[in-house]
Order: sequence, then C-alpha cells, then structure tokens
Amino acid sequence: MHGLNKLIFKMANSLSLNTLPAIALLLATILFLIHGTESIQSAKRSDFPKDFLFGAATSAVQIEGASSSDGKGPSIWDYYQGNKKVLVLDGSNMFTAIDSYNRYWEDLEHLKNLGGNGHRFSISWSRILPKGSLSGGVNQKAVDHYNYFINRLLEYGITPLVTLYHFDIPEALQDKYGGFLSNSIVNDFKDYAEVCFQKFGDRVKHWITINEPLVVTQLGYDIGLSPPLRCSDRKMCAAGDSAKEPYIVTHNLLLSHTAAARLYKDKYQATQKGEIGITLVGQYYEPSSQSAEDIAAQQRALDFNLGWFVCPLVYGDYPDSMKQIVKGRLPYFSDQEKMLVKGAYDFIGINYYTSLYTKNIPVDLNAAPVSYSRDQFVNTSVRSSTGALIGPRAEGFADLYVYPQGLQGVLEYLKNRYKNPKIIITENGVTEKRDDNRPLAQALNDQHRISYIQQHLDHVHYAIQNGVNVKGYFYWSAFDSFEWYGGYTTRYGFYYIDYKQNLKRIPKASVAWFQHFMNGSSAQQCKAKTGGH
Repeated sequence: MHGLNKLIFKMANSLSLNTLPAIALLLATILFLIHGTESIQSAKRSDFPKDFLFGAATSAVQIEGASSSDGKGPSIWDYYQGNKKVLVLDGSNMFTAIDSYNRYWEDLEHLKNLGGNGHRFSISWSRILPKGSLSGGVNQKAVDHYNYFINRLLEYGITPLVTLYHFDIPEALQDKYGGFLSNSIVNDFKDYAEVCFQKFGDRVKHWITINEPLVVTQLGYDIGLSPPLRCSDRKMCAAGDSAKEPYIVTHNLLLSHTAAARLYKDKYQATQKGEIGITLVGQYYEPSSQSAEDIAAQQRALDFNLGWFVCPLVYGDYPDSMKQIVKGRLPYFSDQEKMLVKGAYDFIGINYYTSLYTKNIPVDLNAAPVSYSRDQFVNTSVRSSTGALIGPRAEGFADLYVYPQGLQGVLEYLKNRYKNPKIIITENGVTEKRDDNRPLAQALNDQHRISYIQQHLDHVHYAIQNGVNVKGYFYWSAFDSFEWYGGYTTRYGFYYIDYKQNLKRIPKASVAWFQHFMNGSSAQQCKAKTGGH
C-alpha cells in the first residue's frame, strides 16, 4: 500500500492544469476505492426526491481573489485586510484567494466533473456596484463575468443557487453611513438585488438574500473578530456596544432581506418563476440534562439562534423569550413592517456544522444585560452534565464537533415550530488541518469527509421520512479556500488546493465518492464490482 501511495503522490505532482479534469479524477477514484469506508451504506441518491438539489457551495470573497480587478470596488473585507486590522491566524488575506475570478473556466470544469445538479455561489456586491449604490454605476465587466458563469453552469446541467450578500458589504456604504447599523442600507440592498434580478433572473431560479445574519452580528458587532470590528471590549475594538448593536444590525438585515424578497415576489417572480429565501446558521442545541430547566434553556438557545430570524418571517415578530430578556434593546417592527416581513420567503437555507449542550442559569429579568447577543441565562458547552462530548472533534477547527443528529434536530425543529417551511441545506462541511508536509496521497484521501457527508445525509433522509420539506443539500465547500479569520489553516474542500504550486486544483477521494453517490452507486456496490478491499 505504501508503494501505491507513493506512486499516486508522484503522479499527482506531475499533473498539468490540462490533465487535471481526467487524470486527477482517476487518482481520486483509486483512493476512494482502495480506502473506502466500510460503514458507508444507508441513504442513497434514490432515497431523495428526483428534483432534490445536490452540490457544493462557495462564496465570492473566499475564492474569487482579483480584489481590485475589472472595476471592482473594495468590500469591507478588502478594506480591513488592506489596513491589517483583521486578525487572521496565518497572517494571510483574500486578495488572491484561490484566484477563481481569473480561473473560472477551470473551476467550472471541476464543478461539472463533481457531478452535482446544483451549485451555490455568491455574487460580489462591490464587483457589481463598486460604490455600493446605483449612483456609482453598474460594472458591466462584472455582469459579463457572472453571466458567463451562470450560462456555463446551465450548459453543464447545474442549477445555480445565488447568494446576494455573503459578508462582503461594499466599504463605500460602511464609510457613508455605517453599513448595517443604519436603516439606509435597506434601499441600497434592494437596489443591488434588483440589478441582479434584472441581469440574471431570467436564468437564476433560486435566490438567497443574506448568508448567516447571526454571524454578521456576532462576529462583527458582538465579539469584534470580523469587519467592522465593533464590540464593547476596548482591548479588542475601538468602538461598539455589544449589548445593543447586534440587535440593531439584525433588525436592518431582516428589513433588507424583506425589501429584496418583496421586490422579487411582487415584481419578478411571476415572469421569472423563481424563488427567494435567506440562509441561517442552523446550530442545534441539546439539553445538558433532562431537567425541565435545561430543556427550557434549550428552547431559549434555539430562539436566540434560529427563532431570532425565522420567527419574524413566519409569525411577523421576534420570539417572546427574546422580548422578555432583551427588552428595550430589541428593536420593534411597526405594524406595516410586520405585514411585510411575515411571509417574505419561499424557503429557508440552513448552514449546519455542529451542536452544543445547554444548561440553564436561573432567569433574572432585572439583571443587567451582558455584552453578548445571546441568552445570558444559558450556558452552552460541548459536554453534557455527565461530561460526555457532543461528538468527535474535527481536525483543524476547535469549535467543530461532528454531531449529524443535530442536523435532523434543526430540520424537525423548524417543521414543528415554524409551519414546516421549505428548507435547503446550503452548507454542511468538515475540515482537515492544512499541513503542506503531509504526503499528497494522504491529503487527498479524505475518508473522514466521505463519512461526514454520508452520516449527515442519512439524518436528512430520516427528517424527510418524518415529514420535513427538505429540497437540497450543498456541501461546504467545493474548494479549499480562505476561511475568514482562519485564513488558509484549514481545508474544507472537495478539491485540494496546492498553495505551493500555482493553486493547482486536485480532486480528493470525496469527489469520486460524490460522483458514485449521484450515479446511484454505494461504496459497497462500487467495491464489489472492482474487487476493492
């Protein structure tokens, strides 16, 4: 086996960009067949509806690079990275990322070879509108780029799922009025969305307005790890109020989503025949014990994680538990806004990675607010009251513990509490630590990823059997890429990026597994046909 691994390593290193789509995929298939995980069986492609979307996801900031090319304006990440204000673990930046803007033709071939029938990606707001608003003009080169990308996806039989905002607000709007701290953002986001509907909506049938508003608020305005680096801790942030600003920002994010969704539904949906939704962090919570108090804490944690966003969309207002605890710090919707936000979605996107245990803290409604946009009367932990871990820890990411049951928990929670909305799983992924000294054959042999995806798909299947309306699954990510404050220290991708050799793309074993899954073959069937062991 060692000799074969050495041969594969030698062959992989000798690949040119022109040979990657065929030969590198063959190597990934060999690795998959030799090292196939014995436990992989269970849910198959045929267990899901025929119109179910399967694919991988990316975002513009994390893969495109070309941060100032072809008329693109700076995003908030461009600005804060350029001024070295963002703490990134490896000191890297996303100015080049994996250069996908310039190598889109190559990445399209990799997406085709992956075999999925869908692909989720984001459009760069500041590439389309360099100044953030219509007054600064529309960048036609950006429109041409995304038009080509969308057209080629469709030629390959891949359905595009397009995100409008994935953490990359134009810096011009941050400078102008403070970005999402100001209600002025609502009209600018609506205008940006309309440009996209007009330019791409005849072909794009699945729109996501905003990715993970919870992360925008918590990392940008609560903890201060991401731009615009605002929080109450003056050792971390020059300005900000963690007890108030996350709620203001969330309110404006919801109103921005509502404005774009209503515009689409009222003006474009009848002719373009698409749908629109929002993507939320789907972290699940299990009670630390079966006490009534810890179970109540579980529900409040879910309110502050998912209910914060879903409750207004389904019922027109924030969860009661949030109103009771946050009180006057929580903005309110006017009667007109309640009517607009309620029902302003066709589907809910869920990004699920991990879960936590909840332990109750006695609720004191007279207590002074803590500087966190969460329930201050819930302790969360990766360990239960008995000390048991929620699941095995993923390599390379301290906060990711593998708990596939939690994805089923999120899906069934939404069904039971929020009128069984249509759901698309827009992200679900697992890391490995970047180690450039690891033999390439070993780095490509990502059996843990295959197992992770299969286990989570099993629980998606169980949820569907229990009546949950799930219509898609997108793995994060198609490629190893820039992971925000983690930089390039971890690898999430189906495709390995060789950061030392011209960002060469090489398929991992999981690519071959995904192809077999999409073709209806299980690992056991595949190995039986080939005599693998």
